[in-house]
Amino acid sequence: MDSRKICEKIVVSESDIDEIVKRLGNQINTDYAGEEIVFVSILNGSFMFTADLLKQITLDCHIDFMQVSTYGNSTNTTGNFVVKKDLSFDVTDKNVIIIEDILDTGYTMKNLIEYFKIKHVKSLKIATLIDKPGRRTEDVHADYVGYTMNEDLFIVGYGLDYAQKYRNLPYIGVLGEHLH
Repeated sequence: MDSRKICEKIVVSESDIDEIVKRLGNQINTDYAGEEIVFVSILNGSFMFTADLLKQITLDCHIDFMQVSTYGNSTNTTGNFVVKKDLSFDVTDKNVIIIEDILDTGYTMKNLIEYFKIKHVKSLKIATLIDKPGRRTEDVHADYVGYTMNEDLFIVGYGLDYAQKYRNLPYIGVLGEHLH
């Protein structure tokens, strides 16, 4: 399908994404100077953001992946938190940064924070590409925010999906009404 017909409008362009990634990478490098970090990328949505962000990191770091779900194939959370893929190594006493594509209701992140508390990490921070504070139902906040979206729009692209489609768009846009 022609990518121009998928989105009603572009919210975050390719060049905006490049600037966001550089800004967040510099901030993390400064905040963790001399430290080692474990980045935990939350699949599937954050894979593109994670790859680009880690290219900016100049510190010693490890990367691991988790896959969790609260959405299924819908535009609304189901309320069920499921760990589909767990960490592959121990993060006890490590500096951990969770990399998420979007911080929306906060339900997924609240559960992830609880998960990492049980793991006894040294520190825990959250990096999100998109923050939607107007949709927040849980009291969670990201430490590193790429773009704050105050409008309640359903967006796709750059890893964000609708029913596992449209992740491959190089920008983030509002999904056309005719597609959902």
